Amino acid sequence: MTEPKPVSKLSKPQAERELAQLAQAIREADAAYYQSDAPSLTDADYDALRRRLLEIEAAFPELKQADSPSETVGAAPSSGFGKVEHLKPMLSLDNMFSDEEVGEFLTRVRRFLNLKTDDELGVTAEPKIDGLSCSLLYEDGVLVRAATRGDGSVGEDVTRNVRTLDDVPEKLKGSDSSKKGGWPARIEVRGEVYMSHADFAELNAREAAAGRKTFANPRNAAAGSLRQLDPEITRNRPLRFFAYTWGDVSEPFAETQTGAVAAFKKWGLPVNPAMQRAASAEELLAVYHGIEERRAGLGYDIDGVVYKIDRLDWQERLGFVSRSPRWAMAHKFPAEQAMTQLLGIDIQVGRTGKLAPVARLQPVTVGGVVVSNATLHNEDQIARLGVWIKDWVVVQRAGDVIPQIVRVVEEKRPKDAFPFKYPDHCPVCGSSAVRGARGDDTDVDRRCTGGLTCPAQAVERLKHFVSRRAFDIEGLGAKQIELFHSEGVMSAPQDIFNLADRIAKAGKPPLEEWEGFGETSAANLFAAIEKARVQTFARFLNALGVRHVGETSALLIAKHFGSFDHLREAMNRAGSERPNDAFWRFEAIPRIASKTRDEL
Repeated sequence: MTEPKPVSKLSKPQAERELAQLAQAIREADAAYYQSDAPSLTDADYDALRRRLLEIEAAFPELKQADSPSETVGAAPSSGFGKVEHLKPMLSLDNMFSDEEVGEFLTRVRRFLNLKTDDELGVTAEPKIDGLSCSLLYEDGVLVRAATRGDGSVGEDVTRNVRTLDDVPEKLKGSDSSKKGGWPARIEVRGEVYMSHADFAELNAREAAAGRKTFANPRNAAAGSLRQLDPEITRNRPLRFFAYTWGDVSEPFAETQTGAVAAFKKWGLPVNPAMQRAASAEELLAVYHGIEERRAGLGYDIDGVVYKIDRLDWQERLGFVSRSPRWAMAHKFPAEQAMTQLLGIDIQVGRTGKLAPVARLQPVTVGGVVVSNATLHNEDQIARLGVWIKDWVVVQRAGDVIPQIVRVVEEKRPKDAFPFKYPDHCPVCGSSAVRGARGDDTDVDRRCTGGLTCPAQAVERLKHFVSRRAFDIEGLGAKQIELFHSEGVMSAPQDIFNLADRIAKAGKPPLEEWEGFGETSAANLFAAIEKARVQTFARFLNALGVRHVGETSALLIAKHFGSFDHLREAMNRAGSERPNDAFWRFEAIPRIASKTRDEL
């Protein structure tokens, strides 16, 4: 994998291009994580993107955009839920990754507060739960609303679902704030919805026995369970909740973070018993490493330890910067690792034709999850690692989500191990698979040149076309796309809008007679397809699935050109160098987007 050029050696145009690419990658990853409950990047890769973005913005402050990911939190709420405006924004935390950064954090806080060296600086430390952030609004001690984080300002209304959680009290214990230790008249209690390891294993066993798809990890299971449109499904999922902070509050109810969490517990809210208070970097690190050692036995997933300044008046003085508070940070754990044997490498073909290598592993448990596959990214990564078939390799769940191979244990290489020959033809359609196939010499991935004639690309592009951020056709998901494609009635987007005719011409029975469909479901699908005929220009562009043109770039292009006719004229002008290559003109869209950014 090619190392990025040092920021100090970037020219301004290079920095501008990279910032745009980083912003788009981060936004797409945020949407996958927060909206689809299907992370597309490891925590480590995501954190690396954010660090790179911050470094470039610091070196070129004039290039920072108002809507930069460094200024935003999460992703917009799903259209499937009602929207809730948080009374106070739900921000995220800055991360640290080394022990040295703990001391640096405390030094910055002391400097900001102008503390003397002998002034005690109390800090709380608690496990960082790997779940779904949730805000509970209590008025007069009664739960009136629950919402997900969303984009930090507006979240999804999941009140009916949260009411099914045994951990969340409908009414707080005790009395109101007129009594000592009573709860405020209004408070946004915030915490994390999660699923324990035992409950996760039981749920997956139940789903497998019923012939349904199982969940990849407890975080995805918790997020997917809470964000169900039918609260009865949520009721049957074993979700739990930890309260650890608050947003808007009508009156003060504590003087310290420790006191606030103790109040939560008194009111009947579940709090994490592993939270401790420390007064120095050494004490904080002792807590951190102690929790790290006990991590496997906690019974639920965590990915680090959160530090918070204990005194609430100091929290208020420290305030916030950008998308996170100055008074709190998350100290992330290194990715968990294990050793296993590489049995083979499979090639998967994606929407843009990328040939993605996936390692088949001897199953091994990493961080409480059985791992049998891992990403290898591309052929450069295979070469950099020097990995051979049958090698022993070290695998980590980077960010505890997507497993990846981090190194080869060369001293354990078997005598019958052999190097992997990367294919130069698509394993699905047989077309040539080349690097820089479309004139992009920076593309490190090998791609199938078959385009929509490649069944794998056709299916993946169709899935993208109907996805939530594109045409968003209800009832036409991945399973249905694969079925219609395999039956020969859908191979391109236009086939969606002629589905009934395509089915009839193929000599198939009407859709309502197909297995898995009925009269109602078929009618609903055709109605959803009809409704989807009218789309915004931006959604249409995003649905096309042009490489380098995601949701954000589509919005920019739509704003600039106003209509597809105007864009078509620009495409034709851009394609005049190769007038007989219509596909090349289509691929000119991302070049047009980059050229017009200055004008936007």
